[in-house]
Amino acid sequence: MDLVVGRINGEWRAGPAGGRLRWRCAIGRSGVRSDKHEGDGATPIGRWPLRRVLYRADRIPPPVTALATAVIDPADGWCDDPSHPAYNRQVRLPFPASHERLWRDDRLYDIVAVLAHNDDPPKAGLGSAVFLHVAREDYRPTAGCVALAPDHLVDFLSQARPGDAVVVETPR
Repeated sequence: MDLVVGRINGEWRAGPAGGRLRWRCAIGRSGVRSDKHEGDGATPIGRWPLRRVLYRADRIPPPVTALATAVIDPADGWCDDPSHPAYNRQVRLPFPASHERLWRDDRLYDIVAVLAHNDDPPKAGLGSAVFLHVAREDYRPTAGCVALAPDHLVDFLSQARPGDAVVVETPR
């Protein structure tokens, strides 16, 4: 079951493919783009398969999902340095190049689905750390990810299967 992300009456919504866009969601602060680049704040348009689910075991129980799961710990990060060989890959901290911490205080990464954006193989500068994760309560924009309320994210992941994807549509 793919998760489709589109706009209805100016609001970004998400829902199962073939169904209605029933959940409010957040996207990147720069909207959506077909030509995603590192640091542009845009959510990439396209179909992005779900690779695996990461979660904070100290905050939530293991998610019920058919997808591969792994626990996040304080030494987990994600390389966002286009010049580094580990670009757009999970890394262990401390890490010498620019990176994002996966162990966050704000709960946005308590559960994260890693999306197959620019990962096979990663191409320098075309975007990193594009995830499906927990939205802020006010649905403020992300740095380029798609974000859902925690219960909606858990609901979607409980139905997701290997090969399913997040599909970000071109605005109409």
